[in-house]
Amino acid sequence: MILRMSTLFVRTLRDDPNDAEVASHRLLVRAGYIRRVAPGLYTWLPLGLRVLRKIEQIIRDEMDAIGAQEMLFPALLPKEPYEASQRWTDYGDGIFRIKDRKGADYLLGPTHEEMFTLVVKDLYSSYKDLPLSIYQIQTKYRDEARPRAGILRGREFVMKDSYSFDVDDAGLDVSYQKHRDAYIRIFDKLGFQYVIVKATSGAMGGSKSEEFLAKAEVGEDTYVRCTHCDYAANVEAVTVRAPAAVSYADAPAAHAEDTPATPTIDTLVEHLNAAYPREDRPWTAGDTLKNVLVVLKHPDGTREPLAIGLPGDREVDQKRLEGQLEPIEVEAMDEAELARHPALVRGYIGPEVLGEDSATSGGSGVRYLVDPRVVEGTRWVTGANVNGSHVIDLVAGRDFTPDGTIEAAEIRDGDDCPHCTEGTLEAARGIEMGHIFQLGRIYAEALGLKVLDENGKLVTVTMGSYGIGPSRAVAAIAEDTLDEIGLVWPRNVAPVDVHIVAAGKDEAIFAAASALAEELSARGIDVLYDDRAGKVSPGVKFKDAELIGVPTIVTVGRGLAGGTVEVRDRASGERAEVAVGDAATYLAELVRA
Repeated sequence: MILRMSTLFVRTLRDDPNDAEVASHRLLVRAGYIRRVAPGLYTWLPLGLRVLRKIEQIIRDEMDAIGAQEMLFPALLPKEPYEASQRWTDYGDGIFRIKDRKGADYLLGPTHEEMFTLVVKDLYSSYKDLPLSIYQIQTKYRDEARPRAGILRGREFVMKDSYSFDVDDAGLDVSYQKHRDAYIRIFDKLGFQYVIVKATSGAMGGSKSEEFLAKAEVGEDTYVRCTHCDYAANVEAVTVRAPAAVSYADAPAAHAEDTPATPTIDTLVEHLNAAYPREDRPWTAGDTLKNVLVVLKHPDGTREPLAIGLPGDREVDQKRLEGQLEPIEVEAMDEAELARHPALVRGYIGPEVLGEDSATSGGSGVRYLVDPRVVEGTRWVTGANVNGSHVIDLVAGRDFTPDGTIEAAEIRDGDDCPHCTEGTLEAARGIEMGHIFQLGRIYAEALGLKVLDENGKLVTVTMGSYGIGPSRAVAAIAEDTLDEIGLVWPRNVAPVDVHIVAAGKDEAIFAAASALAEELSARGIDVLYDDRAGKVSPGVKFKDAELIGVPTIVTVGRGLAGGTVEVRDRASGERAEVAVGDAATYLAELVRA
C-alpha cells in the first residue's frame, strides 16, 4: 500500500496549537494525526487512524489468543440497567444523559458492565457454559469536567473492555491471570515504558484491582514504588502501615494553653517553641493534629460535612481522598457551611467537638475520620475549639475517639513501604493505560445473573473486568518516544513502514523513488511517498518526515547519481548508503527484522 503526500489528506503545521498542554498533543496536531472539534473531542485523520487501528489489532490479537470473543454493543444505552446497578445515580454529572422524542431516558455509554452482564444472563444458564470471556473495542463517552492534554483525557475515547464470567472465585482467579498475562504481552508490543501498580476499584466496584501505567511526567496519576521490594501502587491505593498503639499511662493530662494568632501550623509550631518549649527536642509540625473540613457531595445530591484529622506536617491529597470515597465528590467547606456548625472555630478546631456522637454534648456532630497514624496513645497538640487556644497532650483513645480512619494524607518520598520493613517509597507519575478488576458478584447480583451449578443449584456468577484505552495509547506512545523535532513511532504501531522522500527536481529522482515505493508495496510493505513537486523544497519534505515520525526514512536525491539512496533510522539518526538495486530487499529485511 502506498500513501502519496500529494493526495494524502494531511496538513502539517509549523506552529503549535494554542490549546496544546503536552508534547504529544502538540505534535499529533502539527503532524496531521488529529484535529480538534471541541474541548475533549478530536477527529482522527488518516495517519492517526492508521496508528489507532494498529494498536487495536495488537489488543485484538492477544485477546483472541486467550479465547476471548469479540462483540459490539451500542453506545446509546437505556437507563434501566444502570438504575438497577445504581450507577445512573452514582455517575452524577460524569455521564451524558439523553431523552428521546418520547421522553425516555438514555445515556451515552461510559462503560458497559451492565450490558455484558445482561447479554450473558439472556443467553447462558448453566455452569457448562462457563468460563466465558467476551470483549468489545468501542467508543465511550464521559462528561469530563476538565478535558485536557488532547486525546489523553477526552470526552470521547476508544476503549477495549472485556469481561470474564466464572462459576466460582477460583475460576475468576484463573481468568484474571489470563487477562493480566495478555496485558503484559500487549504493553510489551506497544513499545513504551510501563509499570503495573496496585489500584483502587472506584465506581467500578470489586476487590482486586491493578493498573498498567505508562511512565510519563505529564501523567495525571502518581504512583509509588518501594526501594527494596516489588511493591508498587497508585497513591490512591497505598495503605499506610499504622504504628503500634502507645501506652499513655504516664502521659500528663491534656491542658489548654493560650496560643494567640496561630491559625496555621507554622505559626503554631513557632509559638509552641517560644512559649512552651519541650525538654527533649523542639516542637515540629508532626506533633500537631490538623483537622480539615470538607463537604461530601453524594450522587443523589445530598451533602454531608466531614472532618479529617491528620498530622500537621501532611496535607490532604484530594485525589487520594476522592479515591477512597468515589463516586462521592469532595469540596472544601465554605464559610456558609461552616456557619451551620457554630461549635467549629476555624483555625482552632479540635477533636472534642467532632464525631457523630459529639452533638449530644454540644459538639458539631460532624463525622470525624483520622489518618491511620493517629493510633491509641499518640499525643497531639490540636485546637481547643476556642479562638487563640490549643490543647497540649491530647491523647488518642483517652481524650478523644474518632469515628474511623481514612487514607487521605499525601504520600511522600521516603515514607515507609507498607509491604516490607526495609524499603521506603519513591514517587513517579504515569498515564493510566489499562485497569483490571476482580468485580466479583456486584453486577451479577444487581442484575440477577445466575446459573445452575453441577449440583443443580442456582449460583451467582462471578465476574472480572479488564479495560485498555487504545486512543489514549496513541498519545502515551507518542509521549514516551517523541524527540525535540517530532514524533518517533515504534514500528509496531507506525502508520506506515517506510517514508520515501524524493529530494530534488529531476525526473529521474521521482522515477526512482516511485519505482522503489511500488516494489516495496508489492512486497507487502506500507509506504508513505513524498511525491510533492513544484514549490515544495527538500528542506520542507525532510522537516515533515521528521515531524510525522515513520521509523525508516529513505531519501532519493543527490546520491542517485552514484547509484545509492540514503536510509535513515528516525529514532537513532543512523544513516546508511544503499545501492538502488538492493534497496527494496534491504528495506524489506529491515522492516521484518
